[in-house]
Amino acid sequence: MKILVSGANGQVGKCLKDVADSFPGVQFIFLGRENFALEQFEMVHNVLETLKPDWVVNTAAYTAVDKAENESALAFLINGEAVGNLVNACRQNDCRLLHISTDYVFDGQKHSPYVETDTVNPLGVYGASKLMGEELIEANAPDSVIVRTSWVYSSHGNNFVKTMLRLMKEKDSIGVVNDQYGCPTYAIDLAETLVQICLQQNPAAGIYHFSNTGPITWFDFASAIASITHSNCKVNAINTSQFPTLAKRPAYSVLSNEKLKSTFGIEQKDWLQSLEHCLQLLHGL
Repeated sequence: MKILVSGANGQVGKCLKDVADSFPGVQFIFLGRENFALEQFEMVHNVLETLKPDWVVNTAAYTAVDKAENESALAFLINGEAVGNLVNACRQNDCRLLHISTDYVFDGQKHSPYVETDTVNPLGVYGASKLMGEELIEANAPDSVIVRTSWVYSSHGNNFVKTMLRLMKEKDSIGVVNDQYGCPTYAIDLAETLVQICLQQNPAAGIYHFSNTGPITWFDFASAIASITHSNCKVNAINTSQFPTLAKRPAYSVLSNEKLKSTFGIEQKDWLQSLEHCLQLLHGL
């Protein structure tokens, strides 16, 4: 099995590197934007034609949710049009695509975990651009697998956990939103799941959801970080209206993992256990 990972310098790409040794039967090829720019069709096509991977796991994405509101053209290029280029190159070179998408394709009006067939209605540019990528995949490469995930963090890159650790060192108290519900996803757990899907015997195409267990709020998440690290910083619960952002977030974006579990037999891990594992790496606990 040969798996090409695009976006290798991003958070999920680096976590795939971290878990690669756990899958000795897999030959991984990790490529960043300098060698595999998704919007450059000829480059992508030539790489696939030369390397002939069985799967492309696409972790490349524009993920700056708020900046996307002012950089919509760039967000749609990377998360939409470039994904369309990748789809066509995969189809022409007979390799399957596993693509990561997001809970932000939903508007958060539901009050029970989102399943894969629920109506999509993104609230901002980021979610809309990721939805465009999904639609291009489904229209042009129906044998592909799309995995929607949420609240991704790890010891790599910029994410909520690392931001909280920094703020808790700098401040005596912080305010964290307590009226947005979701499921954290440790990128190591996500990376392992992505490889496990590729290793299935002809895995069923379609959209799947994956996260750790939830639901929790961002306040719950931050409080757990403070507790585990024995921080003296006080974490205060605030409403979304007290923390305005350029992009509107869904108030509820909890994902149901039942389809992935029933199809592939992959169990989600407890969010708190995974957070503790990540903090051991980051905080030396």
